[in-house]
Amino acid sequence: MFLGAVCEREVLVAPRARGLFVARAVYAGTLLGIIATCWLLVSGTRPITTVGDTARFGGTLLRILGPLQLALAMMSAALTSVVAVGVEKDRKTLELLLVSRLDDAQLVLGKLAGSLLRTALLLVAAVPVFALATAFGGATPAQMARAFLVTAAAAATAAAIANAIAFWRDTTFQSLAITLFAIVAWLATGEVVAAVYGGDAAAAISPVRGLFASLSPAGSSILAPLLGSCGAIAVIATVWAIARARAWNTRIQVRPRFEDEAGGGAAGARREPRTVWSNPVLWRELRTRAHGRAMLAVRIAWLLLFAAAVAGIIAQARAQRPDRIGIATAVVPMVVASLLAITALAVTSVTMERDRGTFDLLLVSDLEPKEFVWGKILGVLGAAADMVVLPIGLCLALVPLGIATPEHGGELALGLAVLTFFVAVLGVYAGLSHVASRRAIAVALGIVAFLFVGVATAMRIMVAFGGSFELQLAPFLAAIVGGAVGLYAALSARNPSPAVGWTSALLPALTFVAITSFLQGSSLQVLLVVLAAYGFATLALLVPSIAAFDLLTGRTTTGE
Repeated sequence: MFLGAVCEREVLVAPRARGLFVARAVYAGTLLGIIATCWLLVSGTRPITTVGDTARFGGTLLRILGPLQLALAMMSAALTSVVAVGVEKDRKTLELLLVSRLDDAQLVLGKLAGSLLRTALLLVAAVPVFALATAFGGATPAQMARAFLVTAAAAATAAAIANAIAFWRDTTFQSLAITLFAIVAWLATGEVVAAVYGGDAAAAISPVRGLFASLSPAGSSILAPLLGSCGAIAVIATVWAIARARAWNTRIQVRPRFEDEAGGGAAGARREPRTVWSNPVLWRELRTRAHGRAMLAVRIAWLLLFAAAVAGIIAQARAQRPDRIGIATAVVPMVVASLLAITALAVTSVTMERDRGTFDLLLVSDLEPKEFVWGKILGVLGAAADMVVLPIGLCLALVPLGIATPEHGGELALGLAVLTFFVAVLGVYAGLSHVASRRAIAVALGIVAFLFVGVATAMRIMVAFGGSFELQLAPFLAAIVGGAVGLYAALSARNPSPAVGWTSALLPALTFVAITSFLQGSSLQVLLVVLAAYGFATLALLVPSIAAFDLLTGRTTTGE
């Protein structure tokens, strides 16, 4: 095969994986569930008597499913690309590929094509569901085809960016974090262009703007510029990766020569031993290069993203009437990216121990479970201190800027602090529960993405098909139950405890309550629900991580 043995293996193996069959079935079923939920909402709140009513429903439905699929496709493609290369680096097998007969182009393009194959199969599974949505009217097959074309182009571009960054950086966490920041910066650039030059110019850059433009009846004119910009970004990233892949991943390491005991021929002074803290895991996380070299690149990327959010908030604060949508557009992507990055850091801090063969050494040491778990959690929060402190400080800074009241600013800061600690605990728990690095990373990031994307989709449905929130509860019960089942399946891999079951059952339901409270303007109720839901979820994951440490790590089984 032209793309080499790496791509050939992915083409032969990936379509047969049981996990991919399950993912395609779950994805198509979720889309069908959303269609059913929307239909129940519409039919329960207003009469549908004419063809125009169904046409309006079909058009609105496509504008709900399209952004959802775009977000999932971009995240899936980027995550798969990063993990495909990152796992090779963590297991020290990338060097074997570099010394094989594969040239640089075959290695880079093979990894990229193999990663895109999984996302392409997910998109193919969604075609019949979207075709069903167009059957209501209000949207033509041409609009659906344009939406899929924009989604595929955006996913391919995200995968190319992630693939290049994964070959560049040392660890999976660095690759995931910089990829997240790069994608958010790409989307933020589109919003800046929209504010300066208008929506048509932004639609040629941002896939989100381009998707909504392509769903309009005259959306074909915007297709070529957007595909051109996506193709240019993908080509530049891929060519950069091909040109630098070998230079990035082949280093000549020279062992330093220290002065011998006889004192002759000293090439350098012997370094003084460092004092290890009482918790060696925490010391290693904070005082060594546990997360790879050159963490400065991650911090710079994060600070640039944070600076863009601050600039957006200041621009809104100077306006006579600050726009809540504009403020949310500036803050929410930065917060979501930071939470996903903290989750990635937490889960990879455990999976890297497994891949490098050091996890078993820790298990046979005299470390207690609480030392390991708390060392990892506090180490993650300390290593990502800027991603923890700055967003919380920004929430508090909204008060002196006149954007938020002291009450609302404090509620935002407290809620964000709870979510930050929750994702750190979730990442460590997922890393302990799943042996395979791919699955652990996918579960941890998938749960966080599910919560945020699910919340955004639910809010979009409620606003689009507005009505009494009491009437909306019954149609959403199927989504709540489905989300609970999915969470339980992901969290109870080795330890199906009652606490995990209650967490899986309560999180989707309480999240629905929080959404309705937010839309009704009750910010205090939102905070109380978040504290109750995610506080209990944090304890439900933290306690088994320590008390059932041997069970989670596989040292014992439920039958012993």
